Formats: sequence, structure tokens, C-alpha cells
Amino acid sequence: MSEAFIPYARQSLDEDDIAAVVEVLRGDWLTQGPNIAAFEAAVAARVGARHGIAVATGTAALHCACYAAGVGPGDEVITAPITFAASGNCALYLGAEVKFADIRRDTYCLDPARLEAAITAKTKAIIPIDYTGQPADMDEINEIAARHGITVIEDSAHSLGATYKGRSVGSLAAMSIFSFHPVKAVAMGEGGLIATDDDDLAAALRLFRTHGITNDGAAMRLASQAADKDGGGHAKANASDRAPWYYEMQELGFNYRVTDIQCALGLSQLAKLDGFLARRREIAARYSAAFGQSELLIPPHQESDRESAWHLYMLRLRRDRLRKSRRRIFEQLRARKIGVHVHYIPLHLQPYYREKFGYKRGDFPESEAYYDAALTIPLFPAMTDSDCRRVIDAVLSCVG
Repeated sequence: MSEAFIPYARQSLDEDDIAAVVEVLRGDWLTQGPNIAAFEAAVAARVGARHGIAVATGTAALHCACYAAGVGPGDEVITAPITFAASGNCALYLGAEVKFADIRRDTYCLDPARLEAAITAKTKAIIPIDYTGQPADMDEINEIAARHGITVIEDSAHSLGATYKGRSVGSLAAMSIFSFHPVKAVAMGEGGLIATDDDDLAAALRLFRTHGITNDGAAMRLASQAADKDGGGHAKANASDRAPWYYEMQELGFNYRVTDIQCALGLSQLAKLDGFLARRREIAARYSAAFGQSELLIPPHQESDRESAWHLYMLRLRRDRLRKSRRRIFEQLRARKIGVHVHYIPLHLQPYYREKFGYKRGDFPESEAYYDAALTIPLFPAMTDSDCRRVIDAVLSCVG
């Protein structure tokens, strides 16, 4: 029997997850049902935030967070080049410009020193990436942001369950965003969430995700209209006098609402998060023990004051010592049914960013050097010990 393909990542679903979704399908709510509020509360409690605002995708979460931070035309948003496109695109959606600051050579996260040098009078927000699941240098980043009056939006798409100096990711910034794509720690098919302690930010996020529409009686702006009486007027509505069907569109928002189906699955998955994290960390430890002995590979560096969620396991090839190109190694591993990948092509080198903003190779040397040597290997909770051994043996064989 031929060996099965091992992807770089995969969701881990069981009968409890299926039953949770089936229960919703047999009930009265498919979209805006009770599982949404329950999921929001559960994630907020898990990460230590006052509010959790669930949305359709992780990209939607970033867009909502930038909106709530007041990002708009003429503003600049700083992020790291080593990230998925959404971490930069979210600012462009609102008419702002994306600026980049290079990464640390060891953690591959945003370098605080380079961040400070990139700040201008136009900088409105900073989006540090918890790359591969290891939190960025949040104390330093928050301190820099506070001195300049800038909002920090932590891109925690990789790091649900990670900790930083004993604190949970999700409680470290003005807003933290999570993704529930199938390859993430909690899978909902698609889905995202913004965690925040700020009541005003939470209100803005909820408004933006729902077309800019509210039916909160206390928030009504047109008193006479809200009461279904003659005339208009802009006096604030009396909540007790509002017609029961009345709602207002107060901002130009989006339909970024998540469904009850997704959140039922999310609740079931969240209950298993500790087990998922433990298995990811066990696999990562096995990998690091094996690859740390190689003179041709650099395993991921982990800071001692933080615990990664290990969304990805990234090897860095010592290209000056190898007799093969990365592409040749990649192709040989794929031929052996090891689903390697590369995360990520630096965002500033994508055609859109090159052509619109004039970025070029050489602008961010640490990010470019990292990308040129990076190789993602499989890591997900359902991997067996035999799978891990296959990956280790194949990698060592193909790089040798």
C-alpha cells in the first residue's frame, strides 16, 4: 500500500463537531442564532478580553479593526513583510497606505527598532504579526505606539492559545484578531474574531460588521423617526419610545456577519483547544530535537518568555552549505508525499505592492533573506508519531 500524502496543515474534526453542526441544521437558526454570542463570550473568556466580536473571516476581522481604529485616506499602517496579504490589504480597503518594517532575524516577527524608524506623523495603526504562533515583542511595540498615539492591532491569526510573559494573546493590544480557517488551531470553515477591552471599539466593530446598521434603542440618532412619529429631526432617540421594528444605518459597513453554523462548530472546536495545542507543541519539540542536530537546517527560535501556539513549523535552510536548491528539495519532498510549503512571499514583493508603491527587492533584507531560505513542514494535531518520523526522515534525507 502506498503511503498517504501528509499536508502541511489540516483541520481536526470529530463526531462531536459534526453533531454540533447537525444540531443547528435541525434547529431554527442558521445565521444569526444563539451560538454566535456563546462563541464570542467563550473566546473572550479564553483570551482574557471583555469583548469578542465574531466575523466572517480573519480578513474581515482585520478590516473591521482598521475601521474601528479610525484608519482612512491619508493615513499609514505599518506591518511586517512576512505575512499573508490580508495584513496589509486591510489598510488599503480604507484608503490608507501600507508601510513595512523589517523582521527580527531570529523570531521572524516585527522588529521594534525598525518599527520605530518607520513611524511618521501619518502612522495611524501598527499590525504586528504573531508569526507561526509565537507572539511578537508586544511590550516594546505597545510602548512605542503609546508614545506616538498609535493604535496596535495584533494579528493573532496564528497564535490562539499562545502566551506572552504569562499573559494570553488576545489581551495584549487595543485589538487582537483571530482566524478560524481550517488550517488554524480552531476550525470553522471560515471565520474571524476581534478581541478588545474597549467598549467604544467593540461598538464600532459590531456596527461595521452589520452593514453599519444597529437596532440598539440607546444608539438611535433620529428621535421622531425612531418613534414612528411625524417629522424627522436629529435629536437623540428615547430608547423606550422606539418603534419595535425600527433600525438605523448609521455608517457604511459591510456584511461581515458569521453564521450560527460556523459558531456551533467553533464552540465544539474551542473545547478541544488545549489538546490541540499540546499535540502541536509535542510535534514541534520532536522536530526541533531532530533538526537541531543538522548542520544544514535552522529550527525555529523560541523566546523563553513566551509560548507559541505552533500554527506553522518553519525550517530555515542553510543555503551556503547545501548542494541543492530549495526548489529541488521542495520537489523531492513532494514526490515523497510530504506536503511542504513556503510561508510567505514577502508582501512588498507582490506585483500589486511593487507597482502601486514602488517596493523592490532589497528594501527589507531580513524578510527577503528569510523567505529565500524558508520551508514549511507538516504540523497539525492529527499527525501520528509515524507521520512525524516520516517527515523527519524525508527532510533529513532530501537536504543531505
